[in-house]
Amino acid sequence: MSEPASISTGIAKRYATAVYDLAKETNSVKAIETDIAVLQDAMAQSDDFNAMIHSPIYTRDQQGAAVSALAKNMELSGVMSNTLALMAQKRRLFVLPQLVQTLRDVIAQDKGEVTADVTSAKALTKTQSDKLAKTLTASMGKTVTINATVDESLIGGLVVKVGSKMIDTSIRSKLNSLQNVMKEVG
Repeated sequence: MSEPASISTGIAKRYATAVYDLAKETNSVKAIETDIAVLQDAMAQSDDFNAMIHSPIYTRDQQGAAVSALAKNMELSGVMSNTLALMAQKRRLFVLPQLVQTLRDVIAQDKGEVTADVTSAKALTKTQSDKLAKTLTASMGKTVTINATVDESLIGGLVVKVGSKMIDTSIRSKLNSLQNVMKEVG
């Protein structure tokens, strides 16, 4: 792991632990889970939001004002709003993606759940998602929560990551394997 990535991960873990402990004390873990989903959607859909959290050209005050307005607009919980304000003040908003992921992992671990990152060529239907979660739960022995994303370059199939295990049944990977075999023969 590169040094900047490990530094970001360390910072994110400290903030995630603090947020989770505060949420547990105030019985607002459900609200934090909702906040995580809202923030993840914002990071996935808004280039402006990503630019604001990653760009060093914005001052602490500008980031603080933006985060405050966004937290109010997104109806984030008080714990998450205050955490984002503190992160803006300390110039730590760049670790927000890692914070969201780490917080999701901490909450899932406390519940005895495992999160499976599933990438598919097309969006999974509710039935497909439920069936996949049921199958993964049976094989893992723990409740599995699906975190689905879409990547059309897969052409078809799925890429499933659960912890350190990865199952790649995508057509793209099969075509790459076939291409490698053909290069070895020719």
